[in-house]
Amino acid sequence: MLQTLSRQQLFWLCQMGGWVVYALLTELMIKIPSQEPWQVALPHLLLDSCFGFGLTLLLRAWYRRISVQQTRLKVLWHLLVILVGCLVWTQWKWLTLQWLYGQVWQQMTWFDFGTWNSASLTILLTWTALYYASKATFETMEQRQKAAEAMDLAKEAQLKMLRYQLNPHFMFNSINAICTLILKQDNLHAVSMLEKLCELLRYSLYTDPLAKVTVAEEIRILQTYFAVEQCRFRDKLAVTVDAADDVRHLLMPSLLLQPLAENALKHGMLHMQPQYSVSVSFSRENHYLLIAMLDNGCGFTHRPDTGSTGIGLHNCEERLALIYPGQSLFEFGNRPEQGAWIHIRIPIEPSDAALQEAG
Repeated sequence: MLQTLSRQQLFWLCQMGGWVVYALLTELMIKIPSQEPWQVALPHLLLDSCFGFGLTLLLRAWYRRISVQQTRLKVLWHLLVILVGCLVWTQWKWLTLQWLYGQVWQQMTWFDFGTWNSASLTILLTWTALYYASKATFETMEQRQKAAEAMDLAKEAQLKMLRYQLNPHFMFNSINAICTLILKQDNLHAVSMLEKLCELLRYSLYTDPLAKVTVAEEIRILQTYFAVEQCRFRDKLAVTVDAADDVRHLLMPSLLLQPLAENALKHGMLHMQPQYSVSVSFSRENHYLLIAMLDNGCGFTHRPDTGSTGIGLHNCEERLALIYPGQSLFEFGNRPEQGAWIHIRIPIEPSDAALQEAG
């Protein structure tokens, strides 16, 4: 509840609560033991607490005004204001008490002067210490909140950048293949490839880069991508996508696998290879969704990075690390027979529709 209150609201809550506590303690520790008549004790307690409440508000305004000054001057001003406030508050308490007893004026003894001023000074010093302690706490909390918001914005920007990072070679090769089909007057395949390319680009542009989609949706768009490539490679490319029924409703980052598939076709396929096979499988193990991609190409010759042939791998690995910090697994390597493998593991996250059906 406190986290929903503003800094100003928290101050007023603490201010009013603190002075209520002061009034109760004064009544229990001073007024009742002194056996003052209630006709005097209660009005005097009310006048005392209200004056202290207003005095501390004046102190707060003054502290704000001198906050820009040098440290030495601020310390001197604080001591001076607290001492003056202490003397004024003590005189107020004494005069109102005399008035309530019906006495016009009675001079304070040195004992009363020292005792009452000590009490007033203690309260004002305590209030000042609590004021600056709470102020420092609020400022620290605000700085942490701003830092967290900045981190979230940076993370969101990085995710969007990774999600929108399209390989220009895919666009160039696809458009070039469409032009080739048109020149060969293979209009049927050219139109089919152009339609699938438009669908893929439309999905990429209009899907929220931070949103998650179901496995079924990711499979649909992945098959659209493979369909575009099969218009280029025809029978040379064989694709298999397999997913168990119990994982199709699970959520995963959108367009996570397209850069991996693009990387496999661009760098894994051998020029003289009669048929290049790519298989993608989705399965469930305990509380994790497992994704595997296999091919029978040339495999990985070195550890990919952003500056070489592995932009798809690096893109996928960074997105998973940002979305599932410390919870995801991304591995890849070469198959013993021929080709490469990629394994992904992310936490299980059912879709809203699946939760409604389960409920």
